[in-house]
Amino acid sequence: MRTQVAIVGAGPAGLLLSHLLAADGVESVVIETRTREYVESRIRAGILEHSTVELLESAGLGDRLRREGDEHRGIYLQWPSERHHIDFHDLVGRGVWVYGQTEVQKDLGRARDAAGQQVIYDVRDTTVHDPEDPYVTFTLDGVATRLDADVVVGCDGSFGPTRSVVPGRTWQRTYAYSWLGVLAAVAPSTDELIYAWHPDGFALNSMRSPTVTRLYLQVPAETDIAEWPDERIWDALATRLGHGQDGWKLTRGPITEKSVLPMRSFVQAPMRHGRVFLAGDAAHIVPPTGAKGLNLAVADVALLAPALVALLLEKDSRLADGYSDRALRRVWRCTHFSWWMTTMLHAGGDPFDAQLQLSQLRWVASSVAGATGLAENYAGLPIGF
Repeated sequence: MRTQVAIVGAGPAGLLLSHLLAADGVESVVIETRTREYVESRIRAGILEHSTVELLESAGLGDRLRREGDEHRGIYLQWPSERHHIDFHDLVGRGVWVYGQTEVQKDLGRARDAAGQQVIYDVRDTTVHDPEDPYVTFTLDGVATRLDADVVVGCDGSFGPTRSVVPGRTWQRTYAYSWLGVLAAVAPSTDELIYAWHPDGFALNSMRSPTVTRLYLQVPAETDIAEWPDERIWDALATRLGHGQDGWKLTRGPITEKSVLPMRSFVQAPMRHGRVFLAGDAAHIVPPTGAKGLNLAVADVALLAPALVALLLEKDSRLADGYSDRALRRVWRCTHFSWWMTTMLHAGGDPFDAQLQLSQLRWVASSVAGATGLAENYAGLPIGF
């Protein structure tokens, strides 16, 4: 097989890249180790930055998002006995959208189906070879297959094979806590997300739809999910989110899914070696506190697509040569913001640190400058930042 761009990974980054490339006349083949059903059902991020929504709309992918998504003006910051609304629109003139990654994935899949895009799911033994003259080998239905390409792009996540052929420096941090995340078949108890600091640990009240609530609890790293029956989860959420505070109530319902999410930061540089490029989680991971993971992947692809078009159709390598540096500038800004949100909101057991966190929360909630900094980063910086 041969194509112009071989894309490893059929998540949002890979499918969006194929979509943007096709719009400018560049062909691609996408390969994926998981089944399509798995990729479209896995629960991931749910917050889209303003710039992400703009890009999806400009690419013809915004119709269902606008119909079924939920635009939010801001978030609530909370600590015991206090809750404050940070209004992004008032502060920076833009907000965010609640629209699950699963829905973005489905929209992209349908768009690529309509365009006749070749996406090969459920492959095995994927290996990327020779960054200067790249090709990918894999096994499909027991048959060894080779895919030659002018360029290979790894959109295959933090454990995919592409990263191994891109040498460079890495930076990482593993946090001492995880998130216990649940989906509940109950209407959200809040109109916008509640980020709650509590001595027992952080909690987040989010949502996926008018009938589905997404909630998170800070738990120790390596927590066994079996230690958290539904009643214990709801009791901890009620305590940390302030059930009964100023008349607010947390509505309980059936928990349909629960999992433990490790918290870590990872950045690799550069994001290119020869004619092999990295995008999304293949190059960087952020803790989910700042809602940046999916949005960073979209920003990478938005920079990479025109760079590959110029490289392959116009034989102009300038954008491709500058891709890694441009992408990493935004990656590090979002990595810092995610770290800042995480360390401000998660309990570490140190009384001195707890007082510093409360002081910072009070400053953000009461200072226009502090709130603006949070709003600007959370609602999203320009893709070309």
